[in-house]
Amino acid sequence: MSVMNTWRPTEYIRVKAIGLNWRSGRLLAAEVRDDQGRVTGVRPLGGSVEFGERAEVAVKREFKEELGIDVEIIGGPLVLENLFTHAGVDGHEVVFVYEIEFPSAAFQESDHIVFHESDGTSDVARWYDVESLDIDGYPDLYPKGLKGALAIARAD
Repeated sequence: MSVMNTWRPTEYIRVKAIGLNWRSGRLLAAEVRDDQGRVTGVRPLGGSVEFGERAEVAVKREFKEELGIDVEIIGGPLVLENLFTHAGVDGHEVVFVYEIEFPSAAFQESDHIVFHESDGTSDVARWYDVESLDIDGYPDLYPKGLKGALAIARAD
C-alpha cells in the first residue's frame, strides 16, 4: 500500500463517477489515507470522467481498470456537489453516484480487495456498515454528504 500520498485537489472543478456495490447491506469503499499513511476515511470506487465521456461509461471503465471486472449499473445517478479541504487545499467536485452490481462470482469469497490506481499505487477496499461511518472512532465516508443522501434515497 502507498504510504506517502501527496495528492492535492486541483484548482478547477473535477467531475467524478463512483459506483455503490453492496454486500449484505455493507458498502464497498476504498481507504483514503493522509500523507502519513493514516486512514482518514473511505470512498466508493470510481474516478474522473474524461472529456467527452458519459459518467456511466466512466464508472464502468474505472471498475474495469481497477478491479478487472465488468459491472452493471442498476440505479442512479444521484448527483452530489462536493466542496472539501484536503491537506489545507480546497477542492471542488461534481460526483455522479451509481448503484452497481458485480458479476455473480466476483469477489464473493473476499472480505477485502487490493487494487491498483492508474499511478501504480496500491489501495484496499472493504465492505463497510454505512451506519458506523462518519461517527467518532470510525472513518468518514467521502464524499461528505453521501451518507445523508443515501439515507434519503433509501427512505423513498
